[in-house]
Amino acid sequence: MQLVFTAFFMLLFVLLCLLGILANGFIVLVLGREWRRHGRLLPSDMILISLGASRFCLQWIGMAHNFYYFLYLGEFGTSPSRQLFGLQWDFLNSSTFWFGTWLSVLFCVKIANLTHPTFLWLKWRFPGSVPWFLLGSLLISTVVTLLFFWGNRAVYEGYFVGEFYGNMTYQEWNMRMEIHYFLPLKVVTLSIPCSVFLASTALLINSLRKHTRTMRRSAHSLQDPSTQAHTRALKSLTCFLVLYILSFMSLIIDAAGFFSTDSGWYWPWQILIYLCTSVHPFILILSHLRLRAVSRRLLLLARGFWAV
Repeated sequence: MQLVFTAFFMLLFVLLCLLGILANGFIVLVLGREWRRHGRLLPSDMILISLGASRFCLQWIGMAHNFYYFLYLGEFGTSPSRQLFGLQWDFLNSSTFWFGTWLSVLFCVKIANLTHPTFLWLKWRFPGSVPWFLLGSLLISTVVTLLFFWGNRAVYEGYFVGEFYGNMTYQEWNMRMEIHYFLPLKVVTLSIPCSVFLASTALLINSLRKHTRTMRRSAHSLQDPSTQAHTRALKSLTCFLVLYILSFMSLIIDAAGFFSTDSGWYWPWQILIYLCTSVHPFILILSHLRLRAVSRRLLLLARGFWAV
């Protein structure tokens, strides 16, 4: 029964990642074609193509890492593969969180109706500074990756050199590093973009909610296109907020080492970790005019192909 349970969630994890890879790849291809055709991108499209590319790579790395870890659990912690996977996963994961945060900030400064001088200054300056924020995110992610790499290298070298503090075994040394180094580092490095994301999303949702309530009290009905657009925006933002928080919490709990491959809940937990990167791209496609139009044409072509 345990084997069937594990196989079912492994298959579900693979299907979820493949759907996410398909959606993120679609975003990158469509916006990349627009970039090549026009030679420039809107600030929102710059963030979307960066977010899609990082998520696309992250899901491939995530699948390879999880299956290698599952199949070679005994030697994973003492092999160079831990450092190799760690380098790629830590960099892409940090970049993904920062790109998602800048997307939320951009939507906030473009849509939210606030009159504070600081907000008005951001509304004027932020869109033009998006390329610099994206480059800064890559620089921050590189620094974060090096900090995690140092910890992974210390664990790796400690196994072969056998130099631990006191009379600790390798397993005790590894657990000590997980709890006292990796976990605090992950909490700090992920909490910063998460806090910015929560603040900007909360401001935007509150602004949209007030605006929607005002329109409903006025002559606008619930069937009014403007009211429906604001309602759809609220729903998509709420979904993004829930998925982002789930991703953040699952990564923090995962860093604490509660779910190893020995646990029957390892694969369900991996599904929760990658839920945001797999589901949110579809929300972005449906809410983006150009992406939605291209996806609709592709679906019509596919329907015509199967009809033949």
